[in-house]
Amino acid sequence: RANKKREDGERDLLEKIAEMPEADRTIAERVHEIVKANAPSLFPKTWYGMPAYANDDGKVVCFFQAAAKFESRYATFGFNDTANLDEGVMWPTAFAITALSAGEEAKIAELVKKAVR
Repeated sequence: RANKKREDGERDLLEKIAEMPEADRTIAERVHEIVKANAPSLFPKTWYGMPAYANDDGKVVCFFQAAAKFESRYATFGFNDTANLDEGVMWPTAFAITALSAGEEAKIAELVKKAVR
């Protein structure tokens, strides 16, 4: 049953990515690959029409927001309070993305791994 839910969620997520303009779609596809590789316990799903990744309780841990969604100049990769990113009394929960290189991909992978610890 969990596999079926995962398959349905991933199908919905990939459909949303396919609808994005090329610049957003390219980034979203790569973010999806990074999250799957570094946090396989998270379930892919859509959340407010955005690609998102939830924990076993169904709570969204991280999400991708296309720039085109709000006519912004950059896409966003963000985390909810279920992510284990706490550092002191203040820390970032979202990151603007205009392009991905190996450095940004490594940072996303690091954050996703930390988020699910």
